[in-house]
Amino acid sequence: MSSVPDVLSPHRKAAILATCCLSLLIVSMDATIVNVAIPSIRADFGASPSQLQWVIDVYTLVLASLLMLSGTTADRFGRRRVFQIGLATFALGSLLCSLAPSIGVLIAARFLQAVGGSMLNPVAMSIITNTFSGRVERARAVGVWGAVVGISMALGPMVGGVLIDLLSWEFVFLINLPICLIAFVATALVVPESKSKRVRSLDPIGQALAIVFMVGLIVGLIEGPGLGWTDPTTIGIFVVAAVAFVAFCKYELHRSDPFIELRFFRSVPFSTATVTGVCAFAAYGAFLFMMSIYLQSIRGFTPVETGLLFLPIAVGTLIVSPLSGRLVGRYGTRPSLVASGLLLAVASALLAQLGTDTPNWQLLVIFGMFGVGFGAVNAPITTAAVSGMPRDRAGAASAVASTSRQVGVSIGVALSGTIAGSVIEATPGSTASLSAMAPLWWVAFGLALVIAALGIYSTTAKSAATTDKVAALFAESDETPIVQPTVAGRSRTSGGGGDA
Repeated sequence: MSSVPDVLSPHRKAAILATCCLSLLIVSMDATIVNVAIPSIRADFGASPSQLQWVIDVYTLVLASLLMLSGTTADRFGRRRVFQIGLATFALGSLLCSLAPSIGVLIAARFLQAVGGSMLNPVAMSIITNTFSGRVERARAVGVWGAVVGISMALGPMVGGVLIDLLSWEFVFLINLPICLIAFVATALVVPESKSKRVRSLDPIGQALAIVFMVGLIVGLIEGPGLGWTDPTTIGIFVVAAVAFVAFCKYELHRSDPFIELRFFRSVPFSTATVTGVCAFAAYGAFLFMMSIYLQSIRGFTPVETGLLFLPIAVGTLIVSPLSGRLVGRYGTRPSLVASGLLLAVASALLAQLGTDTPNWQLLVIFGMFGVGFGAVNAPITTAAVSGMPRDRAGAASAVASTSRQVGVSIGVALSGTIAGSVIEATPGSTASLSAMAPLWWVAFGLALVIAALGIYSTTAKSAATTDKVAALFAESDETPIVQPTVAGRSRTSGGGGDA
């Protein structure tokens, strides 16, 4: 079956892009909207700090674990079919979350919700890259996609605060149902069925090793403070994770059709995009988790007041994300990445100075700065990840980038409990917990500086040359590669030169 069976009109292509972005909206928003509900969930269920962390991390961890498998399954059995199954599963998981009678059931329902979510983002990206065949139109579509990631994650806390204050925390899950229904119907009407010309084989061993590594890392970080860092169980968890990672790399390198194409990482822009995704989203995951608790449990704000205080993040991201996409299209990824890293670093340093009486206007300025920095980072991550990749490989490359985002959020939430666990149990007016929170923001400060440094390193001529070498490895593909603008504004492709 061909990638796109018919010549599609511009209007239909736009409708396909909107449908795919709708699925991205709910999946990405659900990774952040629940943060505002954490204090309410703790009050209703009497949940422990580690249980509250798992409400967030089970979702992002399952997404990260299954994204690649879902993309391969869609390439084999049909992208539209898997996409619709994902929407139905995500809706069912959301419904069960809203009906959960206990914290254990809620965590289990979040697991199911994430299984459905894993079938949406990578599949949607494959649909987009196979729908938009022209270099310019595809670059624009990918830019829109990257912007929606930041916008949806920024809107989550604000929307969640309003729903919780006006209704209840269960509605942060129920809001997904009508969106899933609209996306399901739209998919049936406008999205053509397609499969990959190059059907990749399933890799259960590689998949299992990757899951063991990611789960081991996050379980160790979340449960380590309670068990004790020198406890044999904690040490054993990290050892298993490390062994799984080494075994995964060795196994995948010797497969002709690997679960994750490790040759992608020979491209410096691709590798740095992956690391940047982990760093940026770790800082953002920690920020949303801890600030929701700080504002409600320590400062005594209501959920809707918390959502309004998060408004500068949403506004900053809404404005900067599309601007960053245009900036990347004209000047490459360096300006956006450097600006993002520096803004996130300054915001993190200011967060380390927070007190119980920090004026609201200062919070708004800091949050706005954080939102602008976060909004600037998404478009260059997506663009660098698919840069130079043949169109038939773009879905796999994008899935790795999406996985890095989810892994980053999981690590950020896990680090929150590891470094500042006492804050999660804080009460209004507490001051002791604030001193425990400051080291977390200095970690975020370091992550932000890594983003800025990688933004410079990944855009040198030497680094850009590695993308051409990776493209040559896949020269057997007759697909047109994704275009990556250079710093000077000239486009680099694996299939020929020329300006974009």
